[in-house]
Amino acid sequence: MYSLRRVLPLLLLCLTFTIPSLRAQEPAVTNSSVPTAQQQGPSYQLSGDKLQKAIRVSRIRSTVHFVQAGWGILTILVLLILRIPARLRDWAVSTTSRFRLQCLIVLAPFLILTTLLSLPIDAYMQHVNLSYGLSIQGWASWLWDQTKEFLISFVALYLLVMLLFFVLRRSPRNWWLWFWAASVPITIFAVFITPVFIDPLFNEFEPLQQSNPALVTQLEKVIAHGGLEIPQSRMFLMKASAKTTRLNAYVTGVGTSKRVVVWDTSIAKATPDEISYIFGHEMGHYVLHHIWIGMTFSFVLVFLVLRVAYLVVNWIIRRFGATWSIPSPQDWAAIGIFFLILNTFAFLLEPITNGFSRWEEHQADIYGQEAIHGIVADPPHTALTAFQVLGETSLVDPNPNAFVEFWTGSHPSIASRAAFAASYDPWQPGQHPKYFTK
Repeated sequence: MYSLRRVLPLLLLCLTFTIPSLRAQEPAVTNSSVPTAQQQGPSYQLSGDKLQKAIRVSRIRSTVHFVQAGWGILTILVLLILRIPARLRDWAVSTTSRFRLQCLIVLAPFLILTTLLSLPIDAYMQHVNLSYGLSIQGWASWLWDQTKEFLISFVALYLLVMLLFFVLRRSPRNWWLWFWAASVPITIFAVFITPVFIDPLFNEFEPLQQSNPALVTQLEKVIAHGGLEIPQSRMFLMKASAKTTRLNAYVTGVGTSKRVVVWDTSIAKATPDEISYIFGHEMGHYVLHHIWIGMTFSFVLVFLVLRVAYLVVNWIIRRFGATWSIPSPQDWAAIGIFFLILNTFAFLLEPITNGFSRWEEHQADIYGQEAIHGIVADPPHTALTAFQVLGETSLVDPNPNAFVEFWTGSHPSIASRAAFAASYDPWQPGQHPKYFTK
């Protein structure tokens, strides 16, 4: 299916940074570079059948990632060559003169078609996750989630496309600047409502205090150590075990919607000390203002992307407009060109967006390990075992391909993060914690 990351490539550049999480769980270092497992020793290890499965799954994930990106760009290009957007435009213009209906007539079939063309790849990954025990979600539930995601994406995209063509037709030279200015509050609003209205459509949440009061008490010690106040009302349990066997925790939202979420699978498979470390990491995102820092960074990046898109779309129309029957950027058929450009940029910018994400995860890892000092008996060992559990449950390859990690990794590899966790002890003589005083 067309996930939000592919359907809304513009917002992808923003949301990539604004919702940091422990998706694949992997910490960091005290300087600007992340040590490799070879530098620190094999702290995270798998063996036997589990190692072989992790290697196979890792190769499948990386292959599918690049195939999916290439396939998405290729399908849009083929649709342009076949003049599908132009045919949809002709249909819309001949049917109605109303701006909103024209947008709907062009966008809906285009989005449905591209979604169906991408569906086999998504279904294959669901098959892989089921085969390797990473998912327990049935096909009916999975298809229903895909449908909901498509409907949400379609509504969001419909509003964005109408906004885009509104400014395009009123300011042909500066549309990119006006659209960027509008994208700033739109992105903040999207980040604000996602945990409150969108996430509950896919998973069940409940206050962490309701089912795990003892864990809340433990986590409050970490909060107090950081000198913070994170109310229990912003600590949630997500019942992920209905769909997955993997572990996760994340911080999301802004303002009054900001919250920390811990998956119930994490509670089932990790010790309270390990969860304290994971929570400390998430508290680091909370305390270090990573959502706002990420949004600021992404707004700058989107500004540059839209400026370049303005130049590229005009060049494409001069070069291929007659062949594709697209006379100007203001024409409804140009929707295909905008999709092509933004999907291509989203892929090409992955090393930058993921590099920034790895930096944020690195800082949160440092904070997390320092936050549990004095609360757990051995912070380095606790962090190390947490990564071991996270890696095993997600079948993470201990020796990932360096290029794949550089291009696709939103987190440093678990191997490097575990190696750092095992060696990071800034309370030794001559050492100094980065975020906590002695």
